[in-house]
Amino acid sequence: MRLFKLLMVGLLFIFATQQAEAQFLKKLAKHAEEKIKREAERRSERRVDKGIDKVYDEAEDAIDGKNKKSKKSKSSKKSKSNQSNDSEGDDTGSTASGKTSKAKKHNLVWSKYDFVPGDTVIFEDGPDADEENGEFPSRWDLYQGGAEIAEFDGEPVITFITDVGNMYRRGIVPYLKNPEQDYLPDVFTIEYDAYFNPKVYNERHYVTFYDRKNQSSFSNAQISFFVNGVEFGEIEGSLKGKKRSNWDDEGGWRHIAIAYTKGKLKVYLDDQRLINIPHYEGNPTGVTVTAGSENMFIKNFRIAKGGVKYYKRVLSDGKIIVNGIKFDVNKATLKPESMGPINRIYKLMKKQPDLKFSVEGHTDSDGDEAFNMKLSKARAKTVMDKLISMGIDKSRLKYTGWGESKPIDNNATPEGKANNRRVEFVKF
Repeated sequence: MRLFKLLMVGLLFIFATQQAEAQFLKKLAKHAEEKIKREAERRSERRVDKGIDKVYDEAEDAIDGKNKKSKKSKSSKKSKSNQSNDSEGDDTGSTASGKTSKAKKHNLVWSKYDFVPGDTVIFEDGPDADEENGEFPSRWDLYQGGAEIAEFDGEPVITFITDVGNMYRRGIVPYLKNPEQDYLPDVFTIEYDAYFNPKVYNERHYVTFYDRKNQSSFSNAQISFFVNGVEFGEIEGSLKGKKRSNWDDEGGWRHIAIAYTKGKLKVYLDDQRLINIPHYEGNPTGVTVTAGSENMFIKNFRIAKGGVKYYKRVLSDGKIIVNGIKFDVNKATLKPESMGPINRIYKLMKKQPDLKFSVEGHTDSDGDEAFNMKLSKARAKTVMDKLISMGIDKSRLKYTGWGESKPIDNNATPEGKANNRRVEFVKF
């Protein structure tokens, strides 16, 4: 009898095991079936998207071809004029392999760009040319993942190098005293240049309005920057004239700009404002910059404190100090993002026809003193000439340069140097 019971228990155990295995295999098969179905749907959607893109491409090419034939003779002289008068920027570009190549000049004038940087720089990192390749960027602290200094197109950049399995945890924060405290004022701006590799799907940068290493979130959302688009929560915007926000055949550098004014938030990508929020409910306390994948680069990062409107500055101080007008290194060539402040000055002068300005250039103390004097004058003349070309009468403008002789901040820190590199519009 006891042997019979043991046999029955054994048979029941074998039966139960077989049942469990059968159920497990059934669930596994169902899971595999669902996964295959999802993958098939994704691939089908991709094929449909490619087909739609192809149709649109062919249609656009046909339209462009007709327009080019009809407008070629009319636009050729204008094109040559634009190339000679509006070329701005570096002579070299970049490829996916990191090799330098001859790049297009900045023929596009950012005529409607309205972003104006804050008056006082509170954090600045180029990074500096003295930073050693392979080292961690000295102006930053590590949140998670990895970052180091690299050279790209002959310039020092910050590159994100370590994949930790979570795109939100590959980032850096400004290296500041007391970073656990709120170091963003009620009015501030953020700017930097971000590189997007060509033909890479869904590559992105993130900016979060708190220091992920040292602060709590306080419900602050993060901004996602794609090669041709921006997302902020449920709000998104894309560059006009681009096929899609997260893919580009050429990729390259994009200029990112953020303006926060007591709850109002504007976000720019290159020359276009893509996000405009009248009431942001969070409280920005710090900054974290994160990369969504490896081998992404950033440079020319700046946080600046905002200030009084231009006309009020003229009335109270008799001049407007602008550190947002930028030039190529050791040159008088305007960078496209300089058009924000210049457009603002232009509008002010059109609105106040009796207002006259002496455009005055200033540099930091780096380099030769005589060269800085010459450079400051050349840069002031460039700005004056730009305003005249926009329609301001030349009798209302003059220019001069002061080199490094009139600093308004110390030259011992990157922030101080950035404040000293400025253009002043002095009423006369």
